[in-house]
Amino acid sequence: MLFILLTTIIIIPTLLGWGKFLEGTFKAKIFEGISGQLTSGIFGICVIWTILAFFIPLNLNVEIPTILFGLFCFFKEKLYLKIYKFTKENYVLSAITSAIIIFCSSFYPYILDHFGYYLPSIEWLKQYGLVKGISNLDLVLGQMSLWHIFQAGFSSFADPFLRINAVLLIIYSIYIIEKKSWLQLCFLPILLLFSQSPSPDLPVIIFSLILLNEILSGDKNTRFIFAFSLFIFAIKPTMIWLPILSLLYSVFIIKSTLKTLIPGIFILLLFFMKNIWTFGYPIFPVPVIDFGFIWKPDAELLKSSSEYALQKTYDNQHTFAEIQKFSALDYIKNWLFLDGIKSVINIAFVLSLVIFTVFTFIKKNKIITFICISLIIKSVLVLLFSAQYRFFIDVFFVIIFVIFYTYFNQKKSILIFSFLSIIVIGFMTFPTVLVKFIPSYRMLSFMGKFEEKQWYKPSIYEYKKFHSFEVGNLNFNVSEKYPFNFDTPVPAISASFVFDYQKAGIFPQLIDKNNMRKGFVSKKMTLQEQKQVKKITEEIKKQYKF
Repeated sequence: MLFILLTTIIIIPTLLGWGKFLEGTFKAKIFEGISGQLTSGIFGICVIWTILAFFIPLNLNVEIPTILFGLFCFFKEKLYLKIYKFTKENYVLSAITSAIIIFCSSFYPYILDHFGYYLPSIEWLKQYGLVKGISNLDLVLGQMSLWHIFQAGFSSFADPFLRINAVLLIIYSIYIIEKKSWLQLCFLPILLLFSQSPSPDLPVIIFSLILLNEILSGDKNTRFIFAFSLFIFAIKPTMIWLPILSLLYSVFIIKSTLKTLIPGIFILLLFFMKNIWTFGYPIFPVPVIDFGFIWKPDAELLKSSSEYALQKTYDNQHTFAEIQKFSALDYIKNWLFLDGIKSVINIAFVLSLVIFTVFTFIKKNKIITFICISLIIKSVLVLLFSAQYRFFIDVFFVIIFVIFYTYFNQKKSILIFSFLSIIVIGFMTFPTVLVKFIPSYRMLSFMGKFEEKQWYKPSIYEYKKFHSFEVGNLNFNVSEKYPFNFDTPVPAISASFVFDYQKAGIFPQLIDKNNMRKGFVSKKMTLQEQKQVKKITEEIKKQYKF
């Protein structure tokens, strides 16, 4: 907890300094207050680092100048007086929320993507920046979320334990108190479940709620609203509904000119460029708009990935062959009535959309109508591609927020916040208790118990067992008897992908054998390389026998 507190003490003034500098440079504010400048700092640093990552790694050479400049602006503009004034006026609530956030974020990470996607992405960004064709090495790395770029930039010195989400939650609590948006305080305990990992789910939920609050409050700064909505989309493309909403709001309610959309279009182009560089196509993981780049992933692997995503829609309870035989009714029925907790989530999702649609008809409010249309478009797209609950979890927060927007005062919200915080803290401290009640929610089994060392540093897992292999011009590592490469030295390939490459008859190779940063391509294996891969897969199989 002490380390997270120190991280917060370094990063928040840095973001404030940058936010103030960017507001002065571009003569525009995202919104008023400390939280507005902090959000500007996140937005600006993230965009700058994304551009830099095309050319250099996001290591200490990037982090230290960023921190020093931010702190220089922080002290030069005497922004510490703003923090002092805020904490003096809201001492009790801000202290309690921050303490709860820091405590909960000190637990072990448990989200599986933390080990298979977040940590490997951050490690690559720290060592090499954005690597061309990285998806040929490990398809999931082709995502390289902007949030992982932001985390990577602070992970060498200020945040080595990767608790940037804890800092974001503290910033969110500042926004809630500043704006007196008390309903959002009720969401905070639930969001604590995302605080142990640099999960992009947390920022997109938080930023979408902030943006919604600004829209419902009548904010006319459409230049920011549209650009920020695309920034959220660039963090996680399943948030497609936000750019749709902001565009509808800008054009039909505020009557903005096309000129106000330019910053947003720049963010969108940057997002496309980042994806093309790492994945070969503009939108991960969809292989559309083929520019013919040599570093695009193998078509057979993309097809396999698409099939796996469909199986994940049904929680791997049906094979791809079985799903193909489903009738239209089977597709819906089997998704709604999966075994376990995910069935409850799916049914709740459908019911929420139905209730919100009815609510929209009753209210006959143009903004709410646009929100409903945007959510339905997003939901249809998710259902068509991969209807996993993690892709539509934000919809629950949005619907609750819009329906109960005017019904919560400070007293009610603090009571609910306190009650839910006690439940979440108890759940995190004693996760095995809940396993007995929800055995189908498998992530519970990965949650670590409270340890005394958490009082000074957050808990992290270490494995560091791997084997090194060579195929063609590529020397790579594979984690020993474990499916993910969360602390395996790069370049690392998951064991499952080695088998996929063998089946497809291709294998990733360096574009330049003397410079890994120049990227990877997929190449058809020679007979010699096929023999090398066969030996490797046999060795991997042996590991799992013992």
